[in-house]
Amino acid sequence: MGSPAFLSQCLSWKRIVGIFFLPFVLSGFAPRLKHKEDVVPGRSHQLQSRFDWSHLTPLELKDRSVGLQTKSTSGGRPHFTLEGHKFLIFGGSIHYFRVPREYWGDRLLKLKACGFNTVTTYVPWNLHEPERGRFDFSGNLDLEAFVLLAAEIGLWVILRPGPYICSEIDLGGLPSWLLRDPQLKLRTTSKGFIEAVDEYFDHLIPKVTPLQYCRGGPVIAVQVENEYGSFNKDRNYMPYLHKTLLQRGIVELLLTSDSETDVLKGHIKGVLATVNLKRLHKDAFNQLYKVQRDKPLLIMEYWVGWFDKWGDTHNVKDANNVEHTVSEFIKYEISFNVYMFHGGTNFGFMNGASYVRKHIGVVTSYDYDAVLTEAGDYTEKYFKLRKLLGSVSVTPLPGLPKLTPKAVYPPVTPSLYLPLWDVLQYLNEPVKLNQPVNMENLPINNGSGQSYGFILYETPLCSGGHLHALVHDTAQVFLNETIVGILNEDIQALQIPQFRGCQLLRILVENQGRLNFSWKIQNEQKGLTGSVTVNNTPLENFTVYSLEMKMSFFERLRSATWRPVPGSYLGPAFYRGTLRAGSSPKDTFLRLLNWNYGFVFINGRNLGRYWNIGPQESLYLPGTWLHPEDNEIILFEKMKSGSDIQSIDPKLK
Repeated sequence: MGSPAFLSQCLSWKRIVGIFFLPFVLSGFAPRLKHKEDVVPGRSHQLQSRFDWSHLTPLELKDRSVGLQTKSTSGGRPHFTLEGHKFLIFGGSIHYFRVPREYWGDRLLKLKACGFNTVTTYVPWNLHEPERGRFDFSGNLDLEAFVLLAAEIGLWVILRPGPYICSEIDLGGLPSWLLRDPQLKLRTTSKGFIEAVDEYFDHLIPKVTPLQYCRGGPVIAVQVENEYGSFNKDRNYMPYLHKTLLQRGIVELLLTSDSETDVLKGHIKGVLATVNLKRLHKDAFNQLYKVQRDKPLLIMEYWVGWFDKWGDTHNVKDANNVEHTVSEFIKYEISFNVYMFHGGTNFGFMNGASYVRKHIGVVTSYDYDAVLTEAGDYTEKYFKLRKLLGSVSVTPLPGLPKLTPKAVYPPVTPSLYLPLWDVLQYLNEPVKLNQPVNMENLPINNGSGQSYGFILYETPLCSGGHLHALVHDTAQVFLNETIVGILNEDIQALQIPQFRGCQLLRILVENQGRLNFSWKIQNEQKGLTGSVTVNNTPLENFTVYSLEMKMSFFERLRSATWRPVPGSYLGPAFYRGTLRAGSSPKDTFLRLLNWNYGFVFINGRNLGRYWNIGPQESLYLPGTWLHPEDNEIILFEKMKSGSDIQSIDPKLK
């Protein structure tokens, strides 16, 4: 179902003839002049005329024949065509799942106003199928609504549906329930994995096919998987995904995306290869040219910033550098996608993790030092790129959308609290097990296990000694309510002091984000990943509580008897206060200067993790998630109580 299906749906013979002769009639670019030093071998610098693609928008193109194609002529430079017209992709990445739905329009309008013609987005399998067989494309996960809104605004769409997407999201966008089966091999033609992918695509792709260019939609290209060259475990895997997309009706241009040094291992025969890079240099396309020399260049990810990790420094990239690189892309007729145009936020437990000598979680903010800030505000990069892209556009760019209003609210001092131990009765029924199991294999959520959050293991203990346990990612160990130590990937044992009688051993384990890159994703089970021993004797008879902290949990928690906050409290606890937003709530940022580590929930919504090691110092709170006047704010603090929660101006964040 490749080209023949596409031609049968979209072309008549008269249109084919017209499109064939169109390039000889229309000239989209000025004559080329040799540049004194070619950054891209074989692509001399030229004096660029301005582009007029005002007729090549989803709103204008009603009578469609052929979508995005690659064209190569003798003596000419390979280029893209759209409806037969020479075309460059000026793309920017916005992930709908990282932006409140109410702000999708604002971010897309700002992309259009900056001079871009295309939006690209990943599609996160783990969010769309949180439990096996239960699919969610509603609310903030309404992919179809996002794509159609892009079309209304005048933007084309490139979809990147995975199944693996990386994207600094938990397990690279793969559902954690895949880790339940020890025989299943991620990102391979392993029977269990392929069956799960097929079931997912059977639900996802029928939503995508009506949105394709050929069917009157804005989707001009679809990416096959993501950066497989860096994984490269199964040479049959990428061809299988290619085939499965065609079989389900994808007829638009298909492409792969790899780092410049992994193209040879990640490309598929018959599919356009593209590259991801942080800068343009003369060797950037060496591998790409070994795969294809007769195709136009597309930078699928030009990294204008980078993501942050806990305990690391904040990443920034110079705006002048970005402006210069994009100007080079235009000079050399290279299509590009800015990653990220707007990064948004890793709300809730969405964040992934990196492994550089140790496991390090990605921070809540996905600001990425992008073209728009996390809150959707303009940056120096935005204005430089708008000026640049405006200078090569025949038609004036749209006016700048207004900034999203911000506010600073009175500080919130939580007045009530509940120790974690008082909260257990409001959780779902605990699981009784002879031996502990990891999060993913906990028999809950219709056989899909637990994906995110915390998991608490309890068992009676009648003597102290040398405790050993393998935990992922980090654990607090308690005797009754008294903390006795910490376990993590580096610390796998601790000494339990001797005591009289029997006490309750409690091990509270947190998933700090599954790795989103590398072969190590295969072993990202969380919680206790083996037996717990004291003096080499395995412990038994565990009661296991799942702390996923879903909205329903906070609804139940409202009926609890909360206590007044003491002067100071050591240990995990929930703290409740009221944020007063007035009659017209607006965006703000929350700073927790004298708190230590935990999560913030506003009206039951999880804003994400805070941690005093930085580099992130405040959490983005969208005004659209606030109610007029009073709003419930709850902190789950793991370590020690703080005092107040400050609302701050984003300029101070």
